[in-house]
Amino acid sequence: MSNILIIKHGSLGDLIQANGAIKDIKNFYLNRKVFLLTAQPYSIFMSECPYLDGVIIDKRLPRWNLFYLNNLKKKLLKYNFSKVFDLQNSSRTRFYKKFIIKNSAWSSSETILEPGEKKSDFDQHPVLDRMEIQLKKSGIDTEFTKNIDLDWANEDISRLLKKYTNGEYILLFPFCSTKHKNKKWPYFKELILKLKQDFKNKYPILLAPGPSEIEEANELNGKVVLDNEEPVNIKTLISLVNNAKFIVANDTGPAHIASHLDKKGLVLFGSHTSAKKVSIENFNFKALSVQKLEDLDVETVLEQIKLKLN
Repeated sequence: MSNILIIKHGSLGDLIQANGAIKDIKNFYLNRKVFLLTAQPYSIFMSECPYLDGVIIDKRLPRWNLFYLNNLKKKLLKYNFSKVFDLQNSSRTRFYKKFIIKNSAWSSSETILEPGEKKSDFDQHPVLDRMEIQLKKSGIDTEFTKNIDLDWANEDISRLLKKYTNGEYILLFPFCSTKHKNKKWPYFKELILKLKQDFKNKYPILLAPGPSEIEEANELNGKVVLDNEEPVNIKTLISLVNNAKFIVANDTGPAHIASHLDKKGLVLFGSHTSAKKVSIENFNFKALSVQKLEDLDVETVLEQIKLKLN
């Protein structure tokens, strides 16, 4: 029997958002095995996803590396994929359609365009709307595409939390990829001091850095959450977010986690994109948007936190 392939390389926030679509695809193909092609950093996390039968790692080496591409092609051919759902919709996956997995039926943002419709116009839709349209036009019922369920990724972290708090806490994500410095609000250190003063230390301020962010986190006067002196894994990160009283984050993966867990919180946006386009806002989780993040002052953020916590 043939199998089904979903392609979603990353990033973390994008994979979180794709969970609903992955569930809908699996529900449609209950009698087929569904595999995910993704990047190494997310392979362990997604291998535990109950809607997948397996995860295949793509190292995403340069396309001039013909040796790697040939081996990837041979590997994928062994799975006998009859259908590919390209949820990445990148230039790389378009290349794969043409040269690597060219004999399978494809669903992508290009294959479902209406006559005369441009991909650049389609890409203006919010992320989750694009996924929903793509799946619907591919014959998939979309019960969960925009109603993402992360219950499978939650775990008991009470033992870890005891090291840092005896109760409710505020969780901050002041970090950002060095590739996207324009997404980074520069005043988290000042915000932490204000939070401690105004709430009289009622809520411990927790930080959950990634591997390259520990040094920065240690300079911010919050409690740095580590597991055996190492950054927490993705499931623990999700559970930290789920247990938090309030979250403040830059536009990064943890912000998407908070949004889809329907947590109270704020995500801080500059002009790099809009909250609507990345499908991140809901009733509890709101965006503060400005042209330049350096122009967003601490008092404005603090006022919004107080308003939502009271």
